[in-house]
Amino acid sequence: MMNQKNNYQLLSLDMDGTLLNSAKQIPCETTAAIQELMERGVEVVVGTGRGLAELADYRTAFQGMHYGLLVSGGLIYDFQQEKPLTLHALSLEQCQHLLEAAAEENAMVHILTVHDSVAREQDIFHMDDFSMRVYQDMYERICDRQDDLVRYVQEHADEILKINLYHRSTASRERSRKRLAGLGMNLVLAEKTGLEASPAGITKASGLKELCKLLNIPLAATVAVGDAPNDLEILQIAGLSAAMGNATDSIKEICDVVVSDNDHNGVLEVIRRYFL
Repeated sequence: MMNQKNNYQLLSLDMDGTLLNSAKQIPCETTAAIQELMERGVEVVVGTGRGLAELADYRTAFQGMHYGLLVSGGLIYDFQQEKPLTLHALSLEQCQHLLEAAAEENAMVHILTVHDSVAREQDIFHMDDFSMRVYQDMYERICDRQDDLVRYVQEHADEILKINLYHRSTASRERSRKRLAGLGMNLVLAEKTGLEASPAGITKASGLKELCKLLNIPLAATVAVGDAPNDLEILQIAGLSAAMGNATDSIKEICDVVVSDNDHNGVLEVIRRYFL
């Protein structure tokens, strides 16, 4: 872990529970600090489970940001050139297994491709059933509504980067996790009842490694900030790892530092302490 300011070259920020407060907004002070960092030549990236479509509300705040580690490492996106640099897709067979598991548990299916966020309309309007009410407004606005998801995955084979299954209870999620184990996917718990499925070996950490290789930045010169299980691997490999005050205990235990929570400018604290 570096001890001096100005030695870090890249800052990776998780979004939900980290950069975004509970109202799903980026505090103005944090936006200004990020802009200052980018003007100084630091690569600030979002390292998020979200897809490109789900960033639409924040692109103004990200002006000047060059890269995104999106879809939990499944996609490195160049915001300036508006094109993917790397992507990793699930197989058709894996997608079919995920849809079958969702049907068994009456779970909501959320499909992410490079440009699209896909779900069934009947689920979008009942997200409270899956402990996802805070996202409903966004999903209503940005989702491509597809009622026949079996047909959708068949028609978009090799394009699907991640599938999220949102369950009606944690017990239901655990049944899905056990059902899907051993099928060559990376399964991560997310939100209250969510299960994220990515190709094997694809995490935010694998995305950071790919991006650092492209930019010729050593991992030791990176800082990662997060709060949840899907941040675990990237926090383990970054030069400096910071857990938000609202992070799970398991995340706090493996991080170098713990800062304030996402409603009290924890990200700003990291920026001021280690960059500015």
